Amino acid sequence: MKTKLNRDYVTKFIIENREGYYRLAYTYVKNQQDSLDIVQEAICKALESQHKLKNPDGIKSWFYKIVVHTALDFLRKSNKIVLTEDEILEDIGGSSSDNYEDTDLMSALDRLSDENKTIVVLRYFEAMKLQDIASIMNMPESTVKTKLYSSLKKLRIELE
Repeated sequence: MKTKLNRDYVTKFIIENREGYYRLAYTYVKNQQDSLDIVQEAICKALESQHKLKNPDGIKSWFYKIVVHTALDFLRKSNKIVLTEDEILEDIGGSSSDNYEDTDLMSALDRLSDENKTIVVLRYFEAMKLQDIASIMNMPESTVKTKLYSSLKKLRIELE
């Protein structure tokens, strides 16, 4: 049975999954405020275009696609490369634990193309299926697999 797509359904879904959308936006801009702005803009776009979503089962990949495109648009418009936030530097400098592994991973991810980075983040940080990633990225599933495995190979080489 299909749920009627209304504003309340879309809003409830977005609220329930907001942390994942924020994490995805953050992987692009590395800044809390910009990430929140991207998610807010994506929510506005989703609510304006909710009538385009015909199948409620596709809402997750539909909204991830909106977040990805909004983040990429933000980067193009702002034309800025963000290396890190001051808070992250303070955490690294002031912590007694070893944060090098996470920092190295994030740096290696940032060296991937936006497309490949998105695929890796959606697969491993958001635990999405390859089929859903293919839908979000508008490419065949076989292409997603190829890009994923080549990205993992690059990451492995950089992290060794």
